Amino acid sequence: MTVGVLLGLLGSVMGLAQPMAAKQVMDDMGRGGPAYGPVIALSVLVAAGGILAGLGHYVLDRSAETIVCTARRRLTDRLLALRVPVVERTEPGDLISRVTSDTALLRHSAPQAVSAAVTGTLITLATVIMMGLLDAVLLGVTLGVIAFVGIVVAVVAPRIGLATRHTQEAVGHMGAALERALGAFRTIKASGAEQQEAQALYRAAEHARRTGVRAAAWDAVSATLSAVVVQVCFLVVLGVGGARVTSGAISVSTLVAFLLYLFALAPRIGQLVEGVGQFQIGSAAAARILEVESLEVEDARRGRREGGASQPKADPLPARVAFRDVRFAYRPGLPQVHHRVSFTVPGGGLTAFVGPSGTGKTTVFSLIERFYDPDAGQVLLDGTDVRQWPLAELRAAIGYVEQDTPVLAGSLRENLTLGDVTATEEELRHALRLVRLDAVTDRLPRGLDTDVGHRGSRLSGGERQRVAIARALLRRPRLLLLDEATSQLDAANEAALRDTITDIAGRITVLVVAHRLSTVTRADRIIVMEAGHVRAVGTHSELLEADTLYRELATTQLLNGR
Repeated sequence: MTVGVLLGLLGSVMGLAQPMAAKQVMDDMGRGGPAYGPVIALSVLVAAGGILAGLGHYVLDRSAETIVCTARRRLTDRLLALRVPVVERTEPGDLISRVTSDTALLRHSAPQAVSAAVTGTLITLATVIMMGLLDAVLLGVTLGVIAFVGIVVAVVAPRIGLATRHTQEAVGHMGAALERALGAFRTIKASGAEQQEAQALYRAAEHARRTGVRAAAWDAVSATLSAVVVQVCFLVVLGVGGARVTSGAISVSTLVAFLLYLFALAPRIGQLVEGVGQFQIGSAAAARILEVESLEVEDARRGRREGGASQPKADPLPARVAFRDVRFAYRPGLPQVHHRVSFTVPGGGLTAFVGPSGTGKTTVFSLIERFYDPDAGQVLLDGTDVRQWPLAELRAAIGYVEQDTPVLAGSLRENLTLGDVTATEEELRHALRLVRLDAVTDRLPRGLDTDVGHRGSRLSGGERQRVAIARALLRRPRLLLLDEATSQLDAANEAALRDTITDIAGRITVLVVAHRLSTVTRADRIIVMEAGHVRAVGTHSELLEADTLYRELATTQLLNGR
């Protein structure tokens, strides 16, 4: 940006010399002498000034693209590092608009603001000095105009910035509304709610339009007043200057040179006015971008060491999990999900969590993954509080299959290797065989490189679940968390995958949130949860005899006969 400003400054300096060269041409012609030299010099100044100014503009624009790219990379890094609770209470569409729309404003405002701040200011001062050398009276008229424009800019500029911020916020709200609609596209169509959602988007678009019009109005006021005042200044200088030529105070060539400087000054004043406006626009965008910088992020490099505790050592054996008097609520003021939850899971084997909906079963997995931290108590992995684990190492030891089993847009291969791009072709094929997806991929037109569509829309629900399980297995975890991971499978595939999970449980620790009796009866231990606490722990036969809630679940909700 410094190079761009310097090039533009050199081009403008050459432009400053042009009126003096024109004055020399007129004086030589008035004396009847040849004007070849001054004409050639004037031509060189015009050509060189134009080339340098154009080159400076290109370098500034190129720098602006680099600024935007850097800002977007920094923002995406920040967004992907945000803590889960932060993302859950923030509209995704608004966060997306900060990466796209707000950074685009920086692209347009940065070069104008910088150019105006440096080149515009310096050349305006130099032009004023040159005009003063020509005639102090005409300069006084011009300075009066500049002072008036400065007052106008001081009043209008803050309003431009405020209106621009409101506009960008409105654009963010529209992005959030659109993301909401596209995120539940099939539901909206099935409900016949297209027009209802369209009206919500119309309202968001209309709000963005109104705020944009307000910003444009203030910008237009600033630009119009500066343009009108400059034209008035030209007429006044022409009148006063004509009178001074008539009285003999100045020559015609001096008046022409002064008018040329005035013509050169007019766009500089416009540049300064526009630069101030662009600075306000850029500041509004930068403020929204910096708000993301203030959001809380995870520290992936290391865990918090409490009381000088040493960091945990990597262990090739199946992971051991324990909860000790864990209390947790998703946000202050909300009811607690866990009330002094305690249990111990030894390394290896299959452990099933059962209980009515809303008892905190899925929350157990979220706390193990450190998507959230407990309000009280400890979550232990291999005897060490998960808050003392380096976050990357903690999650590298865990394979997690969520309840809604998200599949990302892209190829099947990209989904399988998410987080582990080093997986070999044979490892991919082995994982697909384990989840009985190998026959499906063989039928796909491009095999593993077939695009699965937005959120895996080209796959069935059961296929998406199996992709998620294969992805988790490819991580070679020591602890596998399965949250209702077979709920959308047919009987044959569910039975085969159940055998696979049972086999895997002989080598690693497997925790499942289960709603099917077939999974529960094979578990080495079952943890029954009720109202945010552990009610009972035991095997299927033990709990049938000892726990009435489990017996009720086993004969109603839990079971579907498979």
